[in-house]
Amino acid sequence: MRLEIASFNGASTASGYNGPVDYLWTPWRYTYVTEGDRKTRPGIPDELDGWPGDLGCVFCNMIHAADYAAEHGMERDAAERAAGIVLRGAHNYICVNRYPYTSGHAMVVPYQHQSSLAALPAETTHEMVDLAQKMERALASTYRPDGFNFGLNLGKSAGAGVAGHLHLHALPRWTGDTNFLTTVAETRLLPEDFATTWQRLRAALANLASSSAD
Repeated sequence: MRLEIASFNGASTASGYNGPVDYLWTPWRYTYVTEGDRKTRPGIPDELDGWPGDLGCVFCNMIHAADYAAEHGMERDAAERAAGIVLRGAHNYICVNRYPYTSGHAMVVPYQHQSSLAALPAETTHEMVDLAQKMERALASTYRPDGFNFGLNLGKSAGAGVAGHLHLHALPRWTGDTNFLTTVAETRLLPEDFATTWQRLRAALANLASSSAD
């Protein structure tokens, strides 16, 4: 099999192929690819830009900006939608991953800024697992996956994108969901945008709470 690399004018730079260039239309990645061009505070979307602070942490900024917006006139539901927060616990909250590996990728995040699991209070770690169980049920009912990944990456060498503030990843998986683009181009194709994922998981978690209360 010969790999053909198409240039932007439609001519192959590798094999003389004159076919058209294929495009993958992914408008939801616009924020991701342009974020580096702006000096922004991590974790604060444009809708929550009114919060004047910056704690230098995507997860701390996210929760403070949402709370500030709700305290200053924005409906709490709208503030949490902008931040991607789908559920709040006493010691942790659940949010949608803005740059997911698969559709439905969410995270359980302690309010306490801590990089070490061993340093967290027992009530925080216990609730983290409780919320992970809720996420498993919510993801199962919403996405009908073949399996799940749940895990912590502690430290940059372990793959942590935000090493200073630990978070538990929760994501559904499907048989065969690693395709050519993932293997060769390190690119994922996702059929669902951030707002849709937030709405579906928010509703699923609310339904779980309602059914457990009955």
